[in-house]
Amino acid sequence: MSDLRQGVRELSLRSADFRRERQNQWNRLELIVEQVEKRGFRSLDTDEIHQLPALYRAAVSSLSVARSISLDKNLLEYLESLTARAYFCVYGVKPRPASVVKNFLMDSFPRVVTKLRWSILSAVVITVIGVLVGLALEDSEAYYAVVPEQLAQGRGPTSTTEELRKILYSDEEHEGDELSFFTAYLFTHNTRVGLLSFALGFALGLPVILLLFYNGLMLGVMGGLYMSRGLGLDFWAWVLPHGITEILAVCLCGGAGLALAAALVRPGRHGRMAGLSEAGRTGALVVLGAVIMLLLAGVIEGVFRQIVTDVPTRLVMALASAVFWAGYFFIGPKSLSSGNKGPYTKGPNT
Repeated sequence: MSDLRQGVRELSLRSADFRRERQNQWNRLELIVEQVEKRGFRSLDTDEIHQLPALYRAAVSSLSVARSISLDKNLLEYLESLTARAYFCVYGVKPRPASVVKNFLMDSFPRVVTKLRWSILSAVVITVIGVLVGLALEDSEAYYAVVPEQLAQGRGPTSTTEELRKILYSDEEHEGDELSFFTAYLFTHNTRVGLLSFALGFALGLPVILLLFYNGLMLGVMGGLYMSRGLGLDFWAWVLPHGITEILAVCLCGGAGLALAAALVRPGRHGRMAGLSEAGRTGALVVLGAVIMLLLAGVIEGVFRQIVTDVPTRLVMALASAVFWAGYFFIGPKSLSSGNKGPYTKGPNT
């Protein structure tokens, strides 16, 4: 009789130890499963989407171990129920591609941008400093040293004011293949700068800072050239309708790169590798959205800017772009994420 009581006591202790070691994972999985059951898969944020498969596999493993060592019935029933519910969340009906795209544009992208807002703001500040330094340069040699020939497209300190004006208002200089080449070059250039700004975050962030500064410097030098000829307002009205979207996209990539550098330099309590992994996943989503923004900027540049030559209309378009992106990134995510996610403490019956 004493041996039986001893065996029951050992089984209870073993079950309690087993549950205590894994309880937090089960509670987290149950919280995510309940959220999916109540509000749908789209209610999950990026971290929860990544955690769900791993937590499900861990729960299945726990169930297998619990069965093999014959733990108490309540625990087995709890794990069977939890893994069954999680199975339908992980392997249930797959979302349609249109739904995936909509979820990314309307939720995931603005949410991760909001998450990295301080790194992105730093990237914007660095770019603006580059623009201001470029505007202050008045040396013609500096122009040729900073602005690539493909971007200059024949514009330079030796160009007449009338030649510079024609580029802003006439299709003559950018017809046919030349316009297509110029648009393709800008898209390729800015995409390359954006991707490099993200990837170079692994080099402690210094190359990211230099790249963002140089990108702003080029814009500032070109702006300074036009302003010296009394065409400053015309130039910014020509650049900003597509430039707001284009420059912001590059800054988003730069912010993602700076976030990588921060995770490398200042690892959190979870360690450097975990921090880099999280920053990498978040940054990849930001870069994907930024590439979409660059495509949109290319459309604006290739169509709107060539059709509309009125300065006030161009400036209104630029202002509308700025207001749209501000609302999209900083108002949209708050309305989407309204509603509190309270803690969930329910565990297996004992």
